[in-house]
Amino acid sequence: MNEREKIREQLIRTVVQMGYPEEFGMVIAENLRTEKTMSRMIGYLKSAKPSSPEEIADEMLAIMEERERWIQKKEAEYYNQKYNELLYYDFEEEK
Repeated sequence: MNEREKIREQLIRTVVQMGYPEEFGMVIAENLRTEKTMSRMIGYLKSAKPSSPEEIADEMLAIMEERERWIQKKEAEYYNQKYNELLYYDFEEEK
């Protein structure tokens, strides 16, 4: 079992210990997908102790949205770097 699978199982176990169905935990883990996002959700569940499945789902969506913004930021930085290299090297060739 790799690290991602261990964290996935820990997330599902945490959700079940809170009194929710295992399937609910599986859906949350499936949507979060990465070790880091699942770990964040586990931390949230243990510290905030949400009182409803809606709160858990809302936090899952917030974590997913934050991850998507991070991906978009990294993509923008990468393409900005490529654009700047193009400008720099094109400018260098014109000299």
